[in-house]
Amino acid sequence: MHTGNLFLVSAPSGAGKTSIVNAALAADAKLVVAVSHTTRPARGGEVDGKNYHFIGDERFSQMIDSAEFLEHANVFGNRYGTSKAEVANKREQGQDVILEIDWQGAQQVRQAMPQATGIFILPPSVEALGERLTSRGEDTQESIAKRLSEAKLDMSQAQHFDYLVVNEDFDTAIQDFVAIVRAARLQKTVQLQQPAVQALVHFDG
Repeated sequence: MHTGNLFLVSAPSGAGKTSIVNAALAADAKLVVAVSHTTRPARGGEVDGKNYHFIGDERFSQMIDSAEFLEHANVFGNRYGTSKAEVANKREQGQDVILEIDWQGAQQVRQAMPQATGIFILPPSVEALGERLTSRGEDTQESIAKRLSEAKLDMSQAQHFDYLVVNEDFDTAIQDFVAIVRAARLQKTVQLQQPAVQALVHFDG
Protein backbone atom coordinates (compact mmCIF):
# COMPACT_ATOMS: atom_id res chain seq x y z
CA MET A 1 0.00 0.00 0.00
CA HIS A 2 1.36 3.41 -0.95
CA THR A 3 1.77 6.30 1.49
CA GLY A 4 -0.95 8.92 1.11
CA ASN A 5 -0.34 12.53 0.14
CA LEU A 6 -0.41 15.41 2.60
CA PHE A 7 -2.27 18.61 1.70
CA LEU A 8 -1.87 21.82 3.69
CA VAL A 9 -4.97 23.97 3.20
CA SER A 10 -5.02 27.54 4.49
CA ALA A 11 -7.22 30.59 3.99
CA PRO A 12 -8.28 33.78 5.73
CA SER A 13 -11.31 33.41 7.98
CA GLY A 14 -14.50 33.49 5.91
CA ALA A 15 -12.96 32.52 2.56
CA GLY A 16 -14.89 29.24 2.41
CA LYS A 17 -12.05 26.83 3.19
CA THR A 18 -14.08 24.44 5.34
CA SER A 19 -16.99 24.33 2.90
CA ILE A 20 -14.69 23.52 -0.02
CA VAL A 21 -12.83 20.86 1.96
CA ASN A 22 -16.09 19.27 3.12
CA ALA A 23 -17.37 19.09 -0.46
CA ALA A 24 -14.13 17.43 -1.59
CA LEU A 25 -14.30 14.94 1.30
CA ALA A 26 -17.87 14.00 0.38
CA ALA A 27 -16.84 13.31 -3.22
CA ASP A 28 -13.66 11.32 -2.54
CA ALA A 29 -13.45 8.40 -0.09
CA LYS A 30 -9.64 8.38 -0.19
CA LEU A 31 -9.48 11.97 1.02
CA VAL A 32 -9.64 12.55 4.79
CA VAL A 33 -9.05 15.43 7.15
CA ALA A 34 -6.80 15.32 10.19
CA VAL A 35 -8.81 16.57 13.16
CA SER A 36 -6.87 19.28 14.96
CA HIS A 37 -6.67 19.85 18.70
CA THR A 38 -7.75 23.27 19.98
CA THR A 39 -8.23 25.12 23.23
CA ARG A 40 -11.07 27.28 21.91
CA PRO A 41 -14.67 26.51 22.93
CA ALA A 42 -16.86 24.60 20.50
CA ARG A 43 -19.16 26.70 18.34
CA GLY A 44 -22.79 25.85 17.68
CA GLY A 45 -23.13 22.47 15.99
CA GLU A 46 -19.46 21.48 16.32
CA VAL A 47 -18.77 17.95 17.57
CA ASP A 48 -15.75 16.94 19.64
CA GLY A 49 -13.58 14.50 17.71
CA LYS A 50 -15.18 15.41 14.38
CA ASN A 51 -14.63 19.14 13.93
CA TYR A 52 -11.84 19.45 16.51
CA HIS A 53 -10.48 17.69 19.56
CA PHE A 54 -11.46 20.26 22.20
CA ILE A 55 -8.97 20.22 25.08
CA GLY A 56 -7.83 22.52 27.88
CA ASP A 57 -4.68 24.62 28.05
CA GLU A 58 -2.99 22.23 30.48
CA ARG A 59 -3.46 19.19 28.23
CA PHE A 60 -2.35 21.20 25.19
CA SER A 61 0.87 22.18 26.98
CA GLN A 62 1.47 18.55 27.92
CA MET A 63 1.19 17.53 24.27
CA ILE A 64 3.70 20.20 23.29
CA ASP A 65 6.14 19.05 25.97
CA SER A 66 5.89 15.44 24.79
CA ALA A 67 6.39 16.48 21.12
CA GLU A 68 3.03 15.07 20.03
CA PHE A 69 2.27 17.87 17.57
CA LEU A 70 3.36 18.11 13.97
CA GLU A 71 2.60 21.82 14.25
CA HIS A 72 0.90 24.15 16.68
CA ALA A 73 0.04 27.84 16.75
CA ASN A 74 -1.82 30.55 18.63
CA VAL A 75 -4.66 32.08 16.59
CA PHE A 76 -7.00 34.79 17.95
CA GLY A 77 -5.94 33.89 21.49
CA ASN A 78 -6.65 30.16 21.09
CA ARG A 79 -4.19 27.36 20.46
CA TYR A 80 -4.39 24.83 17.63
CA GLY A 81 -2.25 21.78 16.93
CA THR A 82 -2.05 18.76 14.63
CA SER A 83 -1.24 15.33 16.08
CA LYS A 84 1.73 13.58 14.46
CA ALA A 85 0.25 10.15 15.16
CA GLU A 86 -3.10 10.90 13.53
CA VAL A 87 -1.52 12.15 10.31
CA ALA A 88 0.98 9.28 10.12
CA ASN A 89 -1.64 6.59 10.73
CA LYS A 90 -3.98 7.89 8.02
CA ARG A 91 -1.19 8.24 5.44
CA GLU A 92 0.13 4.76 6.19
CA GLN A 93 -3.34 3.44 5.36
CA GLY A 94 -3.02 4.99 1.90
CA GLN A 95 -5.34 7.90 2.60
CA ASP A 96 -4.62 11.41 1.36
CA VAL A 97 -4.69 13.70 4.40
CA ILE A 98 -5.82 17.32 4.51
CA LEU A 99 -4.60 19.62 7.25
CA GLU A 100 -6.80 22.70 7.65
CA ILE A 101 -4.29 25.03 9.27
CA ASP A 102 -3.18 28.64 9.23
CA TRP A 103 -0.13 29.75 7.28
CA GLN A 104 2.08 29.63 10.38
CA GLY A 105 1.24 25.99 10.91
CA ALA A 106 1.74 25.27 7.22
CA GLN A 107 5.25 26.73 7.42
CA GLN A 108 6.07 24.47 10.35
CA VAL A 109 4.84 21.38 8.52
CA ARG A 110 6.65 22.26 5.30
CA GLN A 111 9.93 22.53 7.18
CA ALA A 112 9.50 19.00 8.50
CA MET A 113 7.73 17.57 5.42
CA PRO A 114 8.74 19.54 2.30
CA GLN A 115 6.89 17.08 0.05
CA ALA A 116 3.52 18.31 1.38
CA THR A 117 1.31 20.17 -1.11
CA GLY A 118 0.21 23.67 -0.05
CA ILE A 119 -3.19 25.02 -1.17
CA PHE A 120 -4.30 28.54 -0.27
CA ILE A 121 -7.94 29.56 -0.73
CA LEU A 122 -8.60 33.22 -1.44
CA PRO A 123 -11.82 35.28 -1.48
CA PRO A 124 -12.56 37.22 -4.68
CA SER A 125 -11.93 40.50 -2.80
CA VAL A 126 -11.52 41.94 0.70
CA GLU A 127 -14.98 43.50 0.37
CA ALA A 128 -16.55 40.12 -0.42
CA LEU A 129 -14.76 38.61 2.56
CA GLY A 130 -16.19 41.30 4.86
CA GLU A 131 -19.69 40.58 3.57
CA ARG A 132 -19.28 36.85 4.21
CA LEU A 133 -18.06 37.41 7.77
CA THR A 134 -20.98 39.73 8.48
CA SER A 135 -23.57 37.36 7.02
CA ARG A 136 -22.43 34.50 9.27
CA GLY A 137 -23.81 36.39 12.25
CA GLU A 138 -21.25 34.81 14.59
CA ASP A 139 -19.00 37.80 15.27
CA THR A 140 -19.30 41.36 16.56
CA GLN A 141 -18.33 44.28 14.33
CA GLU A 142 -15.16 44.67 16.37
CA SER A 143 -14.31 41.00 15.84
CA ILE A 144 -15.02 41.27 12.10
CA ALA A 145 -12.72 44.29 11.80
CA LYS A 146 -9.98 42.32 13.58
CA ARG A 147 -10.50 39.30 11.33
CA LEU A 148 -10.30 41.47 8.20
CA SER A 149 -7.05 42.98 9.43
CA GLU A 150 -5.68 39.48 10.08
CA ALA A 151 -6.97 38.35 6.67
CA LYS A 152 -4.75 40.85 4.88
CA LEU A 153 -1.72 39.40 6.63
CA ASP A 154 -2.90 35.86 5.88
CA MET A 155 -3.35 36.60 2.18
CA SER A 156 0.14 38.08 1.93
CA GLN A 157 1.43 34.59 2.76
CA ALA A 158 -0.39 32.94 -0.15
CA GLN A 159 2.70 33.35 -2.33
CA HIS A 160 4.42 30.62 -0.30
CA PHE A 161 1.85 27.96 -1.27
CA ASP A 162 1.94 25.68 -4.32
CA TYR A 163 -1.60 26.35 -5.50
CA LEU A 164 -4.04 29.27 -5.15
CA VAL A 165 -7.80 28.74 -5.44
CA VAL A 166 -9.98 31.86 -5.69
CA ASN A 167 -13.41 31.10 -4.23
CA GLU A 168 -15.53 33.42 -6.36
CA ASP A 169 -17.84 30.70 -7.65
CA PHE A 170 -18.20 27.88 -5.13
CA ASP A 171 -18.69 25.04 -7.64
CA THR A 172 -15.68 26.15 -9.67
CA ALA A 173 -13.56 26.40 -6.53
CA ILE A 174 -14.46 22.81 -5.62
CA GLN A 175 -13.54 21.62 -9.11
CA ASP A 176 -10.21 23.44 -8.88
CA PHE A 177 -9.50 21.92 -5.47
CA VAL A 178 -10.31 18.38 -6.68
CA ALA A 179 -8.10 18.91 -9.74
CA ILE A 180 -5.14 19.71 -7.47
CA VAL A 181 -5.74 16.53 -5.46
CA ARG A 182 -5.89 14.43 -8.63
CA ALA A 183 -2.75 16.03 -10.03
CA ALA A 184 -0.86 15.27 -6.82
CA ARG A 185 -1.82 11.61 -7.10
CA LEU A 186 -0.31 11.48 -10.58
CA GLN A 187 3.12 12.71 -9.51
CA LYS A 188 5.92 10.32 -10.39
CA THR A 189 6.96 9.79 -6.77
CA VAL A 190 3.40 8.72 -5.89
CA GLN A 191 2.74 6.58 -8.97
CA LEU A 192 6.01 4.69 -8.60
CA GLN A 193 4.79 3.33 -5.27
CA GLN A 194 2.36 1.19 -7.26
CA PRO A 195 3.84 -2.22 -8.19
CA ALA A 196 2.03 -2.24 -11.54
CA VAL A 197 3.50 1.12 -12.48
CA GLN A 198 6.97 0.05 -11.35
CA ALA A 199 6.73 -3.00 -13.59
CA LEU A 200 5.78 -0.89 -16.59
CA VAL A 201 8.49 1.69 -16.06
CA HIS A 202 11.20 -0.94 -15.59
CA PHE A 203 10.02 -3.10 -18.49
CA ASP A 204 13.05 -4.02 -20.59
CA GLY A 205 11.39 -6.03 -23.35
